Amino acid sequence: MNMSRLEYRLIEEKDNMGLANLIRNVFDEFGAERQATVYSDPTTDHLYELFNCKKAELWVAERNGKVVGCCGIYPTEGLPYGCGELVKYYLASEERGKGVGSHLLNLVFESAKRMGYTEIYLESFPQFLKAVSMYERLGFRKLDKPMGNSGHSACTIWMIKSLS
Repeated sequence: MNMSRLEYRLIEEKDNMGLANLIRNVFDEFGAERQATVYSDPTTDHLYELFNCKKAELWVAERNGKVVGCCGIYPTEGLPYGCGELVKYYLASEERGKGVGSHLLNLVFESAKRMGYTEIYLESFPQFLKAVSMYERLGFRKLDKPMGNSGHSACTIWMIKSLS
């Protein structure tokens, strides 16, 4: 009998270290760029504080008390009115393919709509090809250049989706 317990909730201060470790582990696993990315961004160690602002939410997936996934929406500076950035979408390797990521994404889409966003922008890397393919299936389209001021200049894939 599997007594595994999965919970979805908004970020809490106690999640900071677990989330930072999860994010960096995914970058290490895929050999993604570390400089000028979320990997080296000092806010990665303080996500609870980062998301403590208007029009921002970070959803966390927790299994048996351990953070195993996250996904959020954030009002990145410089984005057009009504556009939020899909950020911090990461899953522990053992959680992929089980619907955890889809559930997190749906929570973020609902949050974005509730907060009045009409578009969602994201930045990614070729190393995360499976995620990029999933974004395309969900209606994201590729852009030729970045939008906003995320500070993550190493990203080479930029996408946007209408929420209407």
